[in-house]
Amino acid sequence: MASSARFESRDLARIAIFAAIIVVLGVAGQVPLPVGVPITLQTLGVMLAGIVLGPVRGAAAVLVVLLLAAVGLPVLSGGRGGLDVFFGPTVGYMIGWIPGVIVTGLLARSGRTRGAGPVWWRVALGAIVGGIGVVYAFGVPGVALVVGIPLADAAVSSLVFIPGDLAKAFVATVLALALWRAYPPAFALAPAAPRAGEPVPAAR
Repeated sequence: MASSARFESRDLARIAIFAAIIVVLGVAGQVPLPVGVPITLQTLGVMLAGIVLGPVRGAAAVLVVLLLAAVGLPVLSGGRGGLDVFFGPTVGYMIGWIPGVIVTGLLARSGRTRGAGPVWWRVALGAIVGGIGVVYAFGVPGVALVVGIPLADAAVSSLVFIPGDLAKAFVATVLALALWRAYPPAFALAPAAPRAGEPVPAAR
């Protein structure tokens, strides 16, 4: 029972830390664009949450940030908060963070062998597919709906974000692998299933 309680406390601490990272990266600043959706570092925090915490804990960290924003705290890019942000042009991107962080975590942790850390190309793939592709799949229609422009125009206007988001995916991959080398417990990786013929490790 005590061991389970410690594990739960560590999980909550990890979720709180990554929620804070997402907030800090968003509040740090933004670059406004004509389409009304600013360039921020907040999606870098979402990518890192998925890679390091995995799909479930990563989604929890994102939900904490969105709930704090909903109650009015200035936790989003540029210090924004309140229910109004959920009716603005960024709403699709914010909603997309949730499936995006889940896909990022699933891909980044797929194919792992027991005792091994993240594989760089799986981490990069997760950040690109989940942190960019999935988020855009929600964000672009959101812009089209709120701004009142055709979906194709919203998609074209989103192309300006691609280079920056690819750079964020690269940074997220480098930071996550560096964190694994420096402090593996941050990832809270459960032991992977042993391969055929391998002995099952004793419970601790």
